[in-house]
Amino acid sequence: MNEASEKDPAVVRQKLNHDTAKIKWGALHEHQQIECVIAVSADLDLIDVACEFTFDNSDQVKAWLEQAQITKVTGDQAQQWKAEDRELWAVVVAPWVLVQEQKPGAT
Repeated sequence: MNEASEKDPAVVRQKLNHDTAKIKWGALHEHQQIECVIAVSADLDLIDVACEFTFDNSDQVKAWLEQAQITKVTGDQAQQWKAEDRELWAVVVAPWVLVQEQKPGAT
């Protein structure tokens, strides 16, 4: 991506959507160890959240944090997901890895 396209919300959204994938929780263990995994509520759109992180919209991110719509993954949650061999949607917005449980009925 060139500098101009990195600032174009439509281009960034398309790239993030392309970079989003399902991943087993166990593959994120290393990232969890350095506390850079953020759980995104199923009420939010993972790509919308990733876009706000990408554009450093701290006001929106702070609001989501205050409403507990995004949270750092806790050790207990990590252990539960590991025990269940849970598959999550994930996208990297360095230094963060944003994860979201699959919505009920989604495949």
